Amino acid sequence: MDRIQAHRLFYADMITANAGIPPGSELEAALASTPRERFVGDPPWKIFTRSGYVDAPSDDPAFLYQDVVISLGSQGPFNNGQPTLHAFCLAALAPKKGERVIHIGAGTGYYTTLLAKLVGEAGAVDAYEIEPELAQRAMHNLAEFPNVSVHSRSGAEGPLPACDVLYVNAGATEPLAVWLDALRVNGRLLFPLTAAGGGATLLVTKLEGGLFTARFLLQAQFVPCIGARDQAMEERLTKAFRNGKWSEVKSLHRNDAADDSCWCAGPGWWLSTK
Repeated sequence: MDRIQAHRLFYADMITANAGIPPGSELEAALASTPRERFVGDPPWKIFTRSGYVDAPSDDPAFLYQDVVISLGSQGPFNNGQPTLHAFCLAALAPKKGERVIHIGAGTGYYTTLLAKLVGEAGAVDAYEIEPELAQRAMHNLAEFPNVSVHSRSGAEGPLPACDVLYVNAGATEPLAVWLDALRVNGRLLFPLTAAGGGATLLVTKLEGGLFTARFLLQAQFVPCIGARDQAMEERLTKAFRNGKWSEVKSLHRNDAADDSCWCAGPGWWLSTK
């Protein structure tokens, strides 16, 4: 076995185990077959720490097969993201063969590649990336997948195609109407609902009759989602997260009739603990 492939196999096993995913999953196979070095630019690779970035000591790709956040090597605070966090989120979204996925904040396409492999040739992925340089790199990296379309524009604006899975990798202050409208029945939306200092990833599932379940998965910090942030909502979310009841959220409502179960409300939507 090739040395780097051995590192990749161990990485896939470690990441899925950390995310609580049983051995032998399709996500593990997707991680094991995807060369991370293709997506993070040329060395020296910069690895994120609490004290800032540190350079990998050499151009050996083995250093990339750890549970670390890696700079995409472009202008701005853009990273490849923590693998365990994304594995946990992808497992919660549970993309199935033949489903259609929207990926917003695709970066250079690493996690888009995993999504494409999870839905298979019968499925489809629409990837949105607002930064032109990253979008061009994603187009190059994803050229081998005929079922993937990369859109060099904001995914916070319509029109968006109808989908079964909508995965957002940038922090928003509300579940945008354009995202909720794109979901088919049983469709799943996962996005970071974040205040100025961070927040948590929210999983929303559309049911029959326009009803939505909702639950937070885990606390997280993401770069801001351009076009999906509002200063007044940031302040509301800051207060809501401080009350410590975010883990009790159970449903999303699309109206302005919030009751005493409301955890946080915005224009035309609110999250309930019932």
